[in-house]
Amino acid sequence: MAVDGSLSVIALVSGGKDSFFSILHCLANGHRVVALANLHPPDHPHASATAPVSHPGATERSISDAPAPLAPSTDAGYGFSKHDSEGADETDLNSFMYQTVGHQVVPLYATATGLPLFRQAITGTTLDHGISYQDPVLSSCASSAKTNGLEAPSISESGAVVVDEKRDLGEDETESLIPLLRSVMAAHPEANAVCTGAILSTYQRTRVESVAMRLGLIPLGYLWQYPVLPAPLASTGGTPRTRDLSSVRRLSQPDDAQLLREMESAGLEARIVKVASAGLDDDFLWENVASERSIQRVKRVLRKFGGGGRGSVLGEGGEFETLVVDGPSALFKGRIIVHDDDRKVVREGGGSLWLSIRKAFVEMKPQGQSPDAQTAGESIVRTPALLDDRFEGILQTLHIDTQASGEFQEVPLAPLPRSSGVVASNLPEQWCLLGSSQDTSIEDQTSNLMEAVCQRLHDQSLPASAITNTIIVLRHMSDFPTINKLYGALFREPNPPARVTIASGDCLPEGSDIAIYLTVQPCLGRDDRHGLHVQSRSYWAPANIGPYSQAIAFPPGGPPLGLSHASHGAMKVTTIAGQIPLIPASMALPASDNPFNDTMDLQITLALQHLWRIGTEMQVHWWTSAVAYFPKATPADTKRKTILAARAWDSAHIWGLAPEASEDDDDEAGPDLWDRKFNPQYMSLTGGEDDAASPSLPDWDVLTSAQLASEADNDGVEDIVQSRRRHIPYVFAAEVGELPRAAGVEWHAHLGLAKVGSGSIRTFATAAGRDDGRRLELHHVVVQSPSGGEIYVHTTAALSLEDDKYDGVLPSSSLVFGPEIDAISAEVVAALKKLLVLPEGSPPLFLPQGQVRHRLLPVLT
Repeated sequence: MAVDGSLSVIALVSGGKDSFFSILHCLANGHRVVALANLHPPDHPHASATAPVSHPGATERSISDAPAPLAPSTDAGYGFSKHDSEGADETDLNSFMYQTVGHQVVPLYATATGLPLFRQAITGTTLDHGISYQDPVLSSCASSAKTNGLEAPSISESGAVVVDEKRDLGEDETESLIPLLRSVMAAHPEANAVCTGAILSTYQRTRVESVAMRLGLIPLGYLWQYPVLPAPLASTGGTPRTRDLSSVRRLSQPDDAQLLREMESAGLEARIVKVASAGLDDDFLWENVASERSIQRVKRVLRKFGGGGRGSVLGEGGEFETLVVDGPSALFKGRIIVHDDDRKVVREGGGSLWLSIRKAFVEMKPQGQSPDAQTAGESIVRTPALLDDRFEGILQTLHIDTQASGEFQEVPLAPLPRSSGVVASNLPEQWCLLGSSQDTSIEDQTSNLMEAVCQRLHDQSLPASAITNTIIVLRHMSDFPTINKLYGALFREPNPPARVTIASGDCLPEGSDIAIYLTVQPCLGRDDRHGLHVQSRSYWAPANIGPYSQAIAFPPGGPPLGLSHASHGAMKVTTIAGQIPLIPASMALPASDNPFNDTMDLQITLALQHLWRIGTEMQVHWWTSAVAYFPKATPADTKRKTILAARAWDSAHIWGLAPEASEDDDDEAGPDLWDRKFNPQYMSLTGGEDDAASPSLPDWDVLTSAQLASEADNDGVEDIVQSRRRHIPYVFAAEVGELPRAAGVEWHAHLGLAKVGSGSIRTFATAAGRDDGRRLELHHVVVQSPSGGEIYVHTTAALSLEDDKYDGVLPSSSLVFGPEIDAISAEVVAALKKLLVLPEGSPPLFLPQGQVRHRLLPVLT
């Protein structure tokens, strides 16, 4: 049962395997499906979308898009037939968004599942070709507001745009979902969620999410990124959240085809009805793809003909489409029957073949074999393990007693100095805005800050998309819903900035209840910015339901600094939103009675896994530094959590360097690293492209050969591990007042470096004493371009006590802004000029002042 309670779900179905398997996962998570919804080609008669096409329990009914009326079959089912002379179905819509092959069968799903089915014709064409979908109204508002000063659209507390019932829906085919879902919601007012079968297609997912959020529906996408998730747990009882780790036995290492094997295990029967890839001919039509035989056939053919990109064995690239004819009795009360003579092969150009279904009917299953779907779903579908191997191993290491001896002295926090705002003189800019004490309410303070941001953007002729990262500091976390609504109105385009939110209590100046720190890239072109904004619940990582993205990537530098985007090739700098330990499938925090023994151990590990998965999806090779925020606690508890965070960060970086199996297990350990990378016999179907798309994190190959040269002189793995520990990015711990959702930890990676070349990064640290008795510690990450002439530098600064005053206990620290940050920035630049040896003819050193802002936190050594 879902921790946050059961949702009433509208299931979008096309007839394909993914949409129905997604329904089974909705049931497994304790949700109730209230209706099916389908969009069909526009050139066929159809029923009004204000009522269901068919209603469960009816003894006689017809399917609106079948030329011939339905009639009870001799097998106690219902079906349709049509004359071969009918030629209306001899073309396929070939929509990027909707599957239309086999749409004649879709009305039968009402009888087969016992659920009401609503249908709507697809109208319009593909107008928005972007990966991330732009709501037509927001797009129009955004362009018109620049010249006409239009007001922002209405924003809900979650940051979603409220749909205007009177607006023009536009002509993009995506907008056909709106009247379809509205008709279901009118008939089922309890509906509050919509599920889809998107696996790897950002194009499809973002379009469904856009419509769902506008209608106030929670998007569910339990298959999202399924191929990269850990295999389900091989056990006959319970779920991953109710079994002890010591009793867990994983299935074999999953690949893309693992999803098809899970469908087979659940009893889903999905027949191939269209092929559109070299090697997939009419011999594959009507094969049950959810079977090991078909999986191996598809793999062999795709490999033979040079295909096999990521997700190809699942048909994610349009290689094939399927039609579900049966499934577990928890969902399917009847089976759809299509005889051999009732299928006609239609040949299109370019090697595309598909089946036109001429006749089909439903054969009802015997009574007593259809268990209640709400109780049977969980036992039928195996869900992925909560933690993958890396982080399950990290969690195990955190179970070791981490209590250290010695006294822990708490240092009082000093308040932040009042500042009217600081703008860095170099790129990227840091805009720091503080709520005014003259405004009595948090709403007034936030409104004025947003107006100031808009005015500053206008003065510099910048779009809101120039903002790549935001840190919001509140006095009270309870103010978050209020400020979220006002903040969200600023962003009208897809992929708003990544964001971190904390509450600092009295660290804010008296009278100020909010501080906002924006990282702005003035020279960023529209095509330079890439975002990841997943708003659907899944097993992958928490959904971002507010006006912020999981990550924003962009090229470093800019023309004013002499660092052109083109000269850096594919290199990207990535900002990532703060990650709290929500269970992705339920969006709830781990329960206090979780089977992992220690809630804090699990929260630290789970939130760090979220950070890693997002970084991997964004092709990050290396972190610059990170901070773990913890809510205020006793000194002893804060010390313990700090040590846990440091140990987790260290383990995440060195995981996989040491052998995990004993010598007795060598025969079962599988191919070695060389075989997996170079031997075709062991390379996966999509290995080459997957490796490029999802690099290891961290990728030690990006360090310069000089820094890794010492490894050649080491004999043991442990020596290599110790050598590499010297290069692990800094991690900080900061104690704050509160975190979102009352979480126990929030991980924030300062920057991720993506698509950097092999041997292009070197790291080093320096330290210098200060007159105030503290030590300025600098950690430098230097990236050199392939040409060797241009450099990107990220420096993290930390203030700590001098060695003779440091007793191994992490001192508390205030968040320091204002004049001191400028002084420290000057110290950083001065130190770098002494330490960095730039190649002759290099452009000016690029050190954004903003990169040291927010970094003045105690460092773990």
